[in-house]
Amino acid sequence: MEKNIKIKGLNFHYTVEGSGSPVILMHGWGCNLTTLASVEKVAVENHTVYNVDFPGFGNSQEPNEVWGVEKYTQLIEEFVKLENIENPIMLGHSFGGRVGILYASRNQVKKLILVDAAGVKPQLKLKYYFKVYSFKLAKKIAPLIMGKEKGAKYIENMRGKRGSSDYNSASPMMRTILSKVVNEDLKHCMPKIKAPTLLIWGENDTATPMRDAKIMEKLIPDAGLVSFPGCGHYSFLDNPFQFAAVLRSFLKD
Repeated sequence: MEKNIKIKGLNFHYTVEGSGSPVILMHGWGCNLTTLASVEKVAVENHTVYNVDFPGFGNSQEPNEVWGVEKYTQLIEEFVKLENIENPIMLGHSFGGRVGILYASRNQVKKLILVDAAGVKPQLKLKYYFKVYSFKLAKKIAPLIMGKEKGAKYIENMRGKRGSSDYNSASPMMRTILSKVVNEDLKHCMPKIKAPTLLIWGENDTATPMRDAKIMEKLIPDAGLVSFPGCGHYSFLDNPFQFAAVLRSFLKD
């Protein structure tokens, strides 16, 4: 069942399916609730599943100011209260994992599932800083040398070559939000998570590498890691059968 409610002045879209104890699914950046359809199909066998569109994605309204992980987490906290959801199981993929980490660090959660999750600040190489600062310099100089219109075209072309696909496909507001959330490090929240936590990872994940999973396993008190060889950032799509088996086992009371 598709539903829409107002939270923080925004139209918030989600679906509710099944019956039993609640599970909240939270997708990654640049995705929407349909991305986790295969995960929902497994979880709904014995649970009530809430599958959400984060603001700025799917059918949920884009924020009208720059949000960080805190604001997205506050939205989920308000959503849980409005829906009278008690002691949910939370599953977050990629960016959704960021929200899951912060939420579980300060709220009661029955279980937490982090799938190729973000939350550890990336280790940046010198090449990255060169790209970033040369781009910032070009933004200032190009309009002066080439004129405003030609300078803007040059910068947009430069952004297209240097930016990530997520960044390039986003609106100006969502680009700013992406820049903010990517640089948020949540390691300090991880020791505060009391819920049993399952980490599911693709061993070939380059967006959130295995290094991140091992850091989370070490910092979250009751965490266990399952990794799939040959799988990338979408391990639940790369190896759906094994993923489903692991998920079913963990979801059992």
